[in-house]
Amino acid sequence: MFFFYKENLMRPLVNFGIVCMSMGFLVEDTVPIIWRGLMVMSAIERLIRQVDWGKLDYLVIDMPPGTGDVQLSISQNIPISGAVIVSTPQDIALLDAWRGAEMFRKVNVPILGIIQNMSVFQCPNCKHETHIFGADGAKDLATKLGLAVLGDIPLHINIRKTSDNGQPVVVSQPDSPEVGFFIV
Repeated sequence: MFFFYKENLMRPLVNFGIVCMSMGFLVEDTVPIIWRGLMVMSAIERLIRQVDWGKLDYLVIDMPPGTGDVQLSISQNIPISGAVIVSTPQDIALLDAWRGAEMFRKVNVPILGIIQNMSVFQCPNCKHETHIFGADGAKDLATKLGLAVLGDIPLHINIRKTSDNGQPVVVSQPDSPEVGFFIV
């Protein structure tokens, strides 16, 4: 649990020079956060304005997929420089990504580009690549929407293991082949 300090501000986590805060840090691990409307906006306001962020170059807000209360509340109440759409390459996920992009366009938030997540699985033993969720779906969507592809992240066990251990692959193994996928 987090505590308030200096001027009633919450202290965020800092790891590898990245400042991080989450509603998940403020509730017990197994407690679901089931909020809508005013409760969502209140939580967003708390995370934006009651955290000692210090001096930031960027504030990145990771939102769930879709066009619901969270996305709409943030885009209507907080000045946003741009949105990045993240999607797996499968058709059903791409529909949500497309809707999300269109929502941001309707509320005049610039879309900076698309990141394709879980783009390909590479067997750690034989190195054979399999497109479990389809090939290039997010790249095709970026073309249809006239957007840049900002990254193409594979489904790789090394990325999962290092992240679960709190040592992201870009930090713990910066020369590994998986790191090259992060920026296209």
